[in-house]
Amino acid sequence: MSVGLVTVADVNSRTDSRPRLLVTDLDNTLWDWFAAWHASFSAMLDRLTEISGVPAEVLEPQIRAVHQARGTAEYSFLLDEVPALVEASGTVPPSQRYDEALHQLHSRRRAMTRLYPGVLDTLTSLKAAGIAVAAYTESLAYWTEWRIRWTGLDGLIDRLYSAPDHDLPNGLTREQVRTKADDEYGLRHTKHLPLPRGVMKPNAEILRSILDDCGVQPDQVVYVGDSLMKDIAMAQSVGVLDVHAKYGEAHEKAEYELLRRVTHWTDKDVQREKELSLRPEVRPTVVLQRGFAELLPVFGLDRVSA
Repeated sequence: MSVGLVTVADVNSRTDSRPRLLVTDLDNTLWDWFAAWHASFSAMLDRLTEISGVPAEVLEPQIRAVHQARGTAEYSFLLDEVPALVEASGTVPPSQRYDEALHQLHSRRRAMTRLYPGVLDTLTSLKAAGIAVAAYTESLAYWTEWRIRWTGLDGLIDRLYSAPDHDLPNGLTREQVRTKADDEYGLRHTKHLPLPRGVMKPNAEILRSILDDCGVQPDQVVYVGDSLMKDIAMAQSVGVLDVHAKYGEAHEKAEYELLRRVTHWTDKDVQREKELSLRPEVRPTVVLQRGFAELLPVFGLDRVSA
């Protein structure tokens, strides 16, 4: 916990009862979304340029246009909507002709999608103590559900709140695009509740609706997330106890340039982020410096080893 911030003892003395609900962000709070995205997307892009002959400087702006149209940088049907790939692949759909590139994408995503140390044990301890867990994310439905299944959190998270998935390509149904058994899609135990499409954090109204849906008051809730401007500012505006997952905080690095070049963010989204960054400094109440397991004392529970 950072020097000068409220201590765990201070937090626990505010109320005679422990918090009843944890609301957690997902990306870069429970897992490193960017590391998995960059490793998988760059592997796909490198292979695409090799086998299609289309240079990256041609592909990237076209990919960005598709991502922006679909509202996500994880669009499952990307290759079939990139004009340069459609032209280069001839009569065969790009997703079939360049299947090797998609294999790189999927294999690297599986290899790199993993929980931060201590997350699984911490959530297990919270559940054993009777603490409900809800997740609130800006990411869209399909890959969010996949990550929850893949990391073993289906059921440890009681409720997931996210926007619905992107639309399917014209003329296709969900049944037509699915290649696996039905029980390999969706969540078996975590209840997935949709949020309005296009709603971004910070959104105090959405967070209040989550609390209402879970039947709790703000003073019974702990909210944890990695973004000061989105997660922490939002939690403070609603009056829940805010916890900053500093270990997951994004840092400037060369790899982020690829995400910027193919981002699904529109110019309006970028301007909104700039405006958020100009707001007064946000000071979190509790800070997790090293990992998610530091959250347990906030609930009056003993730390678990990572």
